[in-house]
Amino acid sequence: MLEFDLLQYNYPSRRNVVLSKKGMVATSHPLAAQAGIEIMKKGGNAVDAAIAAAACLTVVEPTGNGIGGDAFAIVWYKDKMYGLNSSGPAPKGITADKLLDMGLKEMPKYGFIPVTVPGIPAAWAALNKRFGKLSLKEVLEPAIRYAYEGHPVSVNVAKLWKKAYDTFIQLKGEEFKPWFDTFCPDGKPVKAGEVWSSKDHARTLESIAETYAESFYWGELAEKIDDFSRKFGGFLRKEDLESFEPEWVDPVSVNYRGYDVWEIPPNGHGITVLIALNILSGMSFDSKETVETYHKLIEAVKLAFADAQKHIADPKYMKVSVKDLLSLDYAEKRRKLIGNEAMVPVAGEPNKGGTVYLAAADEEGNMISYIQSNYMGFGSGLVVPGTGIALHNRGNNFCLDKEHVNCIAPGKKPYHTIIPGFLTKDGKAVGPFGVMGGFMQPQGHLQILVSMLDFKLNPQDALDAPRWQWVKGKTVQVEPGFPANIAQALARKGHDIVYETESINFGRGQIIWRTDDGVFIGGTEPRTDGYIAVY
Repeated sequence: MLEFDLLQYNYPSRRNVVLSKKGMVATSHPLAAQAGIEIMKKGGNAVDAAIAAAACLTVVEPTGNGIGGDAFAIVWYKDKMYGLNSSGPAPKGITADKLLDMGLKEMPKYGFIPVTVPGIPAAWAALNKRFGKLSLKEVLEPAIRYAYEGHPVSVNVAKLWKKAYDTFIQLKGEEFKPWFDTFCPDGKPVKAGEVWSSKDHARTLESIAETYAESFYWGELAEKIDDFSRKFGGFLRKEDLESFEPEWVDPVSVNYRGYDVWEIPPNGHGITVLIALNILSGMSFDSKETVETYHKLIEAVKLAFADAQKHIADPKYMKVSVKDLLSLDYAEKRRKLIGNEAMVPVAGEPNKGGTVYLAAADEEGNMISYIQSNYMGFGSGLVVPGTGIALHNRGNNFCLDKEHVNCIAPGKKPYHTIIPGFLTKDGKAVGPFGVMGGFMQPQGHLQILVSMLDFKLNPQDALDAPRWQWVKGKTVQVEPGFPANIAQALARKGHDIVYETESINFGRGQIIWRTDDGVFIGGTEPRTDGYIAVY
């Protein structure tokens, strides 16, 4: 065999947008995108295709999502918009006082304490029942096949697999052993090009498919989750799973440059995007590649995050309404705070996360913006023995300050970072978009929207553009390829600019726009193994 390094690339690569008429599926992995198109060709619609792709991603990209995570979706179906929040709450038996009595000062990242009720299987079932044309069993068949037969691990997934191994190998406790049994069967992380399979994962997907996820919340899988949690002192119980139902919600929006930008309302932080857009809507930009443009965007993001991290929580606990946060009067007050120098907003320190985002569209004009996540890569480091179910650690986003709206409480949903986006104009769908990556997500949404709506970049160009990420205080990370002259000028304005050596933490996105003629225009992410399947 020829000798070369799958992880080394010496020259920049260029992609064009992808065009199609009948159907399009854009994901972070080629096998998942092709699975979606496979289902569409069998008679499924965009929603069926998205579920098929999402299930495949739990197999081919387990570094960012799994069966034991959460999901959100915005669906455009027969010219009407629907929102789905399938994020799970904290267990009924957990309280801040119990955790404080254990000596904790903040929510841990790994182990059972940050595990909340998983929402992904319920999301697949709910979307399929309401909008699907094929059975869930048919839709999950490609994912089941890949899990049984195995697949060669892709380049970026292999990088993240090794990163997770290096983290989890340091964790103490017998409860973490099933993760290594499942994802490091030979005692080491799987490398790019090596074939990985999981019959446990396949059998679990079969059970979910055959029962429309009832086995996960009421049956055998629920019992295995309960047993595992009890054995290692976790709070999650079968009754928590039994009482969970995904919520159908009304997406919220603001108008920016004549387009309506839609996000899922709290407990997700999609309104962070909308707050920032409201601030920017009263400003003008001469050109994209100027220090003034970047400065304004960064300062708007800071202000939006300051509001989000103070006010966003489970909506039952919020003390400030979404309407007030998105009011134009409030945006005007916040806009006046932006000056010529970098400011320090009142906000926490954003963390990195692990998520997958996908978009799908069909010939009838149905479209879906879908996102699912285990958070922080594989999540909690826990895999339910014999199931392949990697449990997420979404509860890490709770706090233990009993005066804060986002303090952990029984049955409460945490501040959530995963956000699907959607764009409409004059009541007509333009299409789904999204950029995954923990607290990078609102910043990614903002950057691609401004690129397209202010500066007329096409979807692929908008995704290719160099990105920045505000981290905390005045610190802004920029990825390789970010213009040095802009970085230097931002530094002179007081921004603490940090050049990163990798682009993997700057989000991974997908975009599908639909023209008035019914042609789909897709862009996919160059920072991952992004792929658009069409027919």
